[in-house]
Amino acid sequence: MEEAVAHCVAALGTVTDRDWEGVGAGRLEWDCRRTALHMAEDLIGYAGQLAGRATEGYAPFEIAFEEGTDNAGVLRVITTTGALLAAAVRTTPRAVRAFHPYPFRHANREGFAAMGVAEVLLHTHDIAEGLGIAHEPPAELCDFVLTRIFPTVRPGPDPWPTLLWATGRGDLPGRAPVTRWRWSNNPVLRSERLVLEGVTPAAAADLALGGDGGFDWVPSGPFDGTREGAGILVKQYEEGVFRPEWAMYVLVGSEDDRAVGAMGFHGAPVDGEVEIGYDLSVDARGRGYATEALRTLSAWALAQDGVHTVRAVVERRNTPSRNVVTRAGFTQVSEDEGQIAYALRG
Repeated sequence: MEEAVAHCVAALGTVTDRDWEGVGAGRLEWDCRRTALHMAEDLIGYAGQLAGRATEGYAPFEIAFEEGTDNAGVLRVITTTGALLAAAVRTTPRAVRAFHPYPFRHANREGFAAMGVAEVLLHTHDIAEGLGIAHEPPAELCDFVLTRIFPTVRPGPDPWPTLLWATGRGDLPGRAPVTRWRWSNNPVLRSERLVLEGVTPAAAADLALGGDGGFDWVPSGPFDGTREGAGILVKQYEEGVFRPEWAMYVLVGSEDDRAVGAMGFHGAPVDGEVEIGYDLSVDARGRGYATEALRTLSAWALAQDGVHTVRAVVERRNTPSRNVVTRAGFTQVSEDEGQIAYALRG
């Protein structure tokens, strides 16, 4: 967050002597000064959501520049509100989620950080374009935004043009212009003892490379199947076919915030059917977590429009896994020498 704000201040600090009120900001309807105020409003607003642990709607307040504030003062406000959001992100526990409307009515600290960075990068671009100055933020910041709140956007050769295209601010060869867009925080489902947290492309990449994906795991986790699933997710993201709701979820204990395993779909539904798989860390087995999560995720899937069947394929020799699907209400539909297929129908 601080890096994005510092880049903004460095870029716009060269034109504080210009008239920001009389110049339109890029493709926006606002002028440059109103766009700068909007940037500060979003930063302080996101900080307020996290600090206040808001669960319904935005905190009802707004900010304004004092009369007589010059453009240098405007940048001081952006610096201050950016620092407040950075502090809120650092001090908010990992498991906390606060209200944000898109698309699941909540976001965690990483989501708010990504949204804050996006506001700064994009609106700095808008102001710079309006004032006719060059502006290109570090690729790492753009990648941070894309891999956390633009999970369905296929990566391009350069993150900055990709982010501009994804938000209707530029063109990419071979891709149609974007006229409507919305970023997407990761989905979350809850059961009696677990929180099923949708995995972002950034978290999946870290898991696939041997990291923890930003989760606090039980000692034996994450297990091999989780890392393999994360690698598949990364490939889907790179191909532009990743759909957050129909991907992988990490299973996190509600009481201790410890990750115990992963569960997810092999892809979006096809002809009303979707296949599910799961992987539980050794330390967490024998406690009914997999059955509880499977019931929750399957019920959610069958509640979606057009979905009538959830399938699971289990190794014949994997008796514990076969018991899990049976306890979750699945019935056997076919088998071969090595595997048994189960289905749960809505």
